Amino acid sequence: MTARRTIRSRRNARRNTAFHAAGAAVVLFFLAPFAIMLMASFRPRSETALPPLPPWPLSGVSVDAYRTLNGFGSGIWHHMFNSLFVAIATVIMTVGISLLAGYGFSRYRFPFKNALFILIIATLMIPFQSILTPLFIILSRLGLNNSLIGLTLVYVTLQLPFSVFMMRNAFDAVPKEIEEAARIDGARDLRLLARVLFPLVLPGVVTVAIFAFLNAWNEFFAALVLLSSNDKFTLPVLMTAVRASRMGAIDWGAVQAGVVVMVIPCLIVFLLLQRFYMRGLMAGAVK
Repeated sequence: MTARRTIRSRRNARRNTAFHAAGAAVVLFFLAPFAIMLMASFRPRSETALPPLPPWPLSGVSVDAYRTLNGFGSGIWHHMFNSLFVAIATVIMTVGISLLAGYGFSRYRFPFKNALFILIIATLMIPFQSILTPLFIILSRLGLNNSLIGLTLVYVTLQLPFSVFMMRNAFDAVPKEIEEAARIDGARDLRLLARVLFPLVLPGVVTVAIFAFLNAWNEFFAALVLLSSNDKFTLPVLMTAVRASRMGAIDWGAVQAGVVVMVIPCLIVFLLLQRFYMRGLMAGAVK
């Protein structure tokens, strides 16, 4: 028996070692591009045209790439503020509307409820590029063309079908007995939603918020078409100017620095909220 246990423990140890080694290799494989990008952004100007490997600076760390990046447009901080404004406003509006819509579709009965929900979900099949021209005309008529508010409204519109679907599933996963008990205790409608149901559907809310933030932060095509003033450009649009550069020469150091600036907020948001994100996806998928 002792020999068998020893053999089993050795097999388990080998399996665990192999499992963790494979996991570490996969992690390194996915982290390598980020590490190369980060190190390459600190190369001095004289090394930006060198081959990407090795990625680290050969003659000392330099912030020349970030200084060059700050010279494009109205400055990197100004365009980062534009992107943050659009992304945060998109998150707030998307979460607020989808939370109420998901609660209504899950808990209330009204005429054509299922047909309306299917119609909302069906809009996911419409290519965004096909409705960009009508959106441009509508914003022009409303006086919201070339404005961050108009761009935010477009992002919210595009994000709502998925968000409403996620929130309805999140509310459907909450037992109705909890809501009935809260109503017996005197909670009604918005108070019930805010104090009782909201903590229970928080993973779904976080999932919607993460998707809304990432899509608004990284979206390029709508911002390129709907914004025409340099001081209104978001970071993805600014990066086209960095990529094109001057006289046809590409400053790869500035490009790498711009990519770093764009990636960092996404990583921070995802790492801070990943535990809620995974629970929210599972709740929506299972229901």
